[in-house]
Amino acid sequence: MRTGDRLLVRANVVWTAVIWLVFIRNLVRDPSRSTGFRVVHLGIAAVSLAFAAGLWALTVRERRRQAVDS
Repeated sequence: MRTGDRLLVRANVVWTAVIWLVFIRNLVRDPSRSTGFRVVHLGIAAVSLAFAAGLWALTVRERRRQAVDS
């Protein structure tokens, strides 16, 4: 993976994390939302954050692999 590609993936991961963490904070503070709404959206947030963490780990592993190959 080229450096530019790795940086693009990492930027996407950071953006995803910021958006979902702000949404979670707002969701927790909003008493007008139903329990079902909260459960569904917290589940979506958890999956999205897990994918983001996996992509970050992938870029770290790829960078280490390239460092060893150099």
